[in-house]
Amino acid sequence: MKLCVFQGTFNPIHKVHLKMADYAVKNYGFDKIIFIPAYRPPHKNYDVNLTPHRLKMVELAALSNPHFKVSDIEYKSERNSYTYLTILELYKKYDIEGKINFIIGTDAFKKIDTWYEADKLKELVNFIVFVRENELDSEKYQELKEKGYNFTFAKMDFQDISSSNIRKNISEGQDISKFVTDKVKGYIEKNGLYKKQ
Repeated sequence: MKLCVFQGTFNPIHKVHLKMADYAVKNYGFDKIIFIPAYRPPHKNYDVNLTPHRLKMVELAALSNPHFKVSDIEYKSERNSYTYLTILELYKKYDIEGKINFIIGTDAFKKIDTWYEADKLKELVNFIVFVRENELDSEKYQELKEKGYNFTFAKMDFQDISSSNIRKNISEGQDISKFVTDKVKGYIEKNGLYKKQ
């Protein structure tokens, strides 16, 4: 199986996340994109009360494409969501053709060499890097290539949508229909998520 992983906080998952995954299926020929919501993201502040909701929203969003699958692997372990440990588990679980591929934005990839067991992780995955900024710092990426990180840039146009802006819009009472799927929007409204306390 040609497998690609999309790991993230997904707080909440939005349409650009889905477009990135769909792009990867269509342009790289993956059999599955596995969305893995982080149970306890080590690099981000997060509200523990939203943890079960984040998983549920990803499950709802993933219904939009038969190539998408959601894994609760990091929820089952209930530890810090270190990518290296998760990837090791996936190699045990699936019969994978070649290496696991890993979707990541430039904002996170620039700091990849600071991640837990980064030197071991880079041997296990190929990174598909999506541009999340207006200008690329080419020197930084050259440095990562020299350090042995195997990556390609996805040629999908940058779209400036972020989960933090969606949360802000919700707290200000603005409509988020253009940013999230109907199912995710309905779930957010039903559960009163991201409203000002």
